[in-house]
Amino acid sequence: MANQVNIQTENRGRAYLTLALATIAMIVCFMSWSNFAPLASDLAKMFHLSVGQRTLLLATPVLLGSIMRVPVGILSDKYGGKKVYLILMVFILIPLIMIPMVHSFGMLLVAALLVGMAGTSFAVGVSYASVWFPPEQQGLALGIVSMGNMGNAVAALTLPSISKGYGFDAVYYFLIGLTIILALLFAVFCKEMPVDKTKTIMGALSVAKESSTWYLSLFYFLTFGLFVSFTNLTPLFLGDVFGVPQIQAGLYAALFAGLCTIIRPVGGYAADRKRPMQLLQWCFIGIALFALLIMLTFKSQPLFITGIVGVGLVAGFGNGVIFKMVPYVSKGNTGAVTGFVGALGGLGGFFPPLVVGWLHGLTGQYQVGILLLVLFAILCLYVLWKRFIHGDFHIVK
Repeated sequence: MANQVNIQTENRGRAYLTLALATIAMIVCFMSWSNFAPLASDLAKMFHLSVGQRTLLLATPVLLGSIMRVPVGILSDKYGGKKVYLILMVFILIPLIMIPMVHSFGMLLVAALLVGMAGTSFAVGVSYASVWFPPEQQGLALGIVSMGNMGNAVAALTLPSISKGYGFDAVYYFLIGLTIILALLFAVFCKEMPVDKTKTIMGALSVAKESSTWYLSLFYFLTFGLFVSFTNLTPLFLGDVFGVPQIQAGLYAALFAGLCTIIRPVGGYAADRKRPMQLLQWCFIGIALFALLIMLTFKSQPLFITGIVGVGLVAGFGNGVIFKMVPYVSKGNTGAVTGFVGALGGLGGFFPPLVVGWLHGLTGQYQVGILLLVLFAILCLYVLWKRFIHGDFHIVK
């Protein structure tokens, strides 16, 4: 990488402190990004929401958090991840302050759209963390920083209890306080990354010409999209189908998100040592099989949860494998590639809740939406097999 900093010539402690704070900052941002899912029952009662409105509300933050990953990733490469991270955390405070004040579903959607910017922290974090580690360690390092996704699990674990014990508004005062604390810690203790100030926006956008960018985006659409959409949909499924209380459903959602996140560095570590595309084929097979189990067990809560856990483990492992390859697509443009891949992955979490809500409105069932997941996993497996397994194209040589 043009701006790669060798870990041997930098202060090792500084590098790991930077990695740790970037990860914690992403956790806090992801808590805000996913704040509506654990509170879905409260919101449905407060605003008298239908299933379609609830799924729209869950999907809305994902939209802006996905499409804005591209420009935010490019800005991180050009101006520095520390600056962009701090500006992002200050911006997130705006919708967090708004949400307790809104009294209509329309304004709640506006706040949901704005809080979606918290999802762009992924593009900043990966760009910022990647420059402190050499290529042979980047699979593990990027897997660690990507554990910031655990913010979804932390939100599911904490926010329902805060709402029940202290009131709905207290949830947002809590998130505001966390965001301010992390912004201050980041400002004081983190060092700005080296940047190439001669880099142009058009030069960064050139990564869109790389076929590898789009293949990784397709695969991440499946794996990360599963992480986002199932973290949001699990409380809805458990509440509507099995009558599970909101706090308990939030615990199951946290279990899913936590497993999906914790295993991500394992996927990155494995991809440091094995051919990534060979690993991905087993991920796609596993996703298809566990999704099929979910589809067939909507009348058995234990088997349904087994399927949810299985999908979380396999998808999380696949997320780590995919991001091992990101720094190899275009040297010096890791943030830009991350933006594109992350945007498509985020959109993979945007569309499924909408489709599931629409199909539920038509059929009264959730199973048809899960069937589409099975078919999409098979499609990704075919593309992977055709292009990389039995083809002669490689991203990581």
